[in-house]
Formats: sequence, C-alpha cells, structure tokens
Amino acid sequence: MIAVTGVAVVGSAPRVGHAWAVAFPENLLAGDERVVKHLHPHWLTVFVPTVLFIVVVGVASFLVAVIPDGDAQDVLRIVVLALAVVVLILLVIIPVLRWRTTHYVITTHRVMVRTGILSRTGKDIGLTRITDVSYTQSLWDRIIGAGTLTIESAGEGPPQVFRNIPNSDETQQLINHLVEEDEQSRARDSAQYVGEAYRDREDDPPPARR
Repeated sequence: MIAVTGVAVVGSAPRVGHAWAVAFPENLLAGDERVVKHLHPHWLTVFVPTVLFIVVVGVASFLVAVIPDGDAQDVLRIVVLALAVVVLILLVIIPVLRWRTTHYVITTHRVMVRTGILSRTGKDIGLTRITDVSYTQSLWDRIIGAGTLTIESAGEGPPQVFRNIPNSDETQQLINHLVEEDEQSRARDSAQYVGEAYRDREDDPPPARR
C-alpha cells in the first residue's frame, strides 16, 4: 500500500487525483479496511460562492464608505454590514460548508457517502453488492474534469446518483477495479478454505477397526 497525498493506493488500483481531500476518520473503518480515495464535490461548486464573497465584500465596503456624514451614518453603516453578513451566510458560508462536509469515500470494502452540516446523513454501498458503475459527462463536465457517477447495487432499490464528482471517468474505473479485486480476493479465500478443509480431512486418522 502506497500513501499518496492522504490517499492509499491498494494493489494495482489506478491513481486518481482529487481536490482538497483530507484524511477520513479511521474509527469509521473496519480493521482491515483502507481508504483508497476520498473526494469532495468538484471545486466549481464553490466557485460561485467565492465570487459572491468578493462582490458582497466589495459592494458593502463601497456603500459604507460613501454613506454621507450625519446622525444616521452609523445606523446606515450597521444596516449595510448586517445585510452583507446575512447575504454572506446564506450564499457563501452555507454552500462552502455544505461542500466541505460532503464526503465521497472509496475504501477497499465499500463506497461511503456522508453529507450534512449540523445533522448528518450517510450511506454505505458494499463492493460485494455493486452490480454496475457508470458515469456521464456533458461537454462542460469534460472541460472542467467532472461528471455524474451512477452506482447500481443488488437489493438497494434505484441506482445511486452522485453529481459533480471530480474525474468521474477515472473514479468509475477505480470502483470497477476494486470490485473485481474484491471478487478475486474472496474467490482465493474460498479456495484456500476448501483446500485446508480437504487437507484436514485427509490428515484425520482412519477409524479403528474392531
């Protein structure tokens, strides 16, 4: 296992870059489970809030500066600043926190999704249950390196659709690789178990004759 910028590359799994990901809490993983890839939604989801932050701060600063002197100057400045804070909270801080607290984590056992700022929701899709992984990209998605990932799994109802996934094509290939690797590992374990059981049976002494 090779550590690459906080991401473990297991076996011959392809390396896939990601934006601003951080280490995932180890206490959410099983003992032999490792994080292969940890993603947030594509960085463009916070591009508009970043631009709005610059615009709101600039406009608020300008208005505060041009308010004429007088008895109402302080009140008007407070009103402008208060409105700017409300706009920043609604259109900048909340979207950025929503982006920051949305995690797509691919491990050696499952695909984990965690979302929510104050209240949290989560979903796990085991590799053994995944039946198909596909992605779609518009022309714009191809330009910015994003896309929509769709995961179908046995007994999970409708397919799970995840939008604004960075490098969705490479992520799809990675999940397919891990599913195949998991199937091969289980097949080897099963064959080893059967072989050991057969050898134990051969090693048992024959029953004594009366």
